[in-house]
Amino acid sequence: MSVLLIFCLSLSCFCYFRMSAVKMTEGSVQVESCSAPLFYRRSEPSDARMSVLLLHGIRFSSENWLNIGTMDTLAKAGCCAVAIDLPELGRSKSAKGPAAVGELAPAGFLKEVCEKLNLLPVVVISPSLSGMYSLPFLLEYQDLVRAYIPVAPICTEKFTAEQYQRVKVPTLIVYGDQDSQLGEVSLRNLKNLVDHRVVVMEGAGHPCYLDDPDVWHKALTDFLNRL
Repeated sequence: MSVLLIFCLSLSCFCYFRMSAVKMTEGSVQVESCSAPLFYRRSEPSDARMSVLLLHGIRFSSENWLNIGTMDTLAKAGCCAVAIDLPELGRSKSAKGPAAVGELAPAGFLKEVCEKLNLLPVVVISPSLSGMYSLPFLLEYQDLVRAYIPVAPICTEKFTAEQYQRVKVPTLIVYGDQDSQLGEVSLRNLKNLVDHRVVVMEGAGHPCYLDDPDVWHKALTDFLNRL
């Protein structure tokens, strides 16, 4: 057998091992403040170096993160990625939420989710609607948040500049340059966070990660690799 053939076979075995080492599962988690369990998807390599919680907007669900490859990208980057369907949305429609849409949810809601899914300390990815859940968690439990990645979230105006300035969590602020409403409003408030970087995705709208997944994944992995 030639050296080249042995090398190719070894490489194939290595690639297969890396692919098979990623475990993809689905499940549900019961949170005290919800009337029914929340659905989640989990992508986990055998040697995860950090945990990432993916939230979503009002018209979306955990399925979007699966379809555009974000969960796979995170797993390949060595992260345990968990995408949940928020209360009353996706496959968690029967779970009544702890707060009305647009109101701040109790900070303990995401804390309990992360505790039960064994994600702490956690990187939180929070687009749009999910700001009502992620922001209270960030401001009250910043010691449990390894990093924060807001994507034009709602409810940023409900906190003062002084409150944001007390948060020391590494933050990557992402928004599309075509999102002249929530993108610009959220940036104006979130730039008060002490340790932040900003990525503006050109030609992208409010769900900018859907408009250009490649740019989104590069910004995401570059940021996580610096943690």
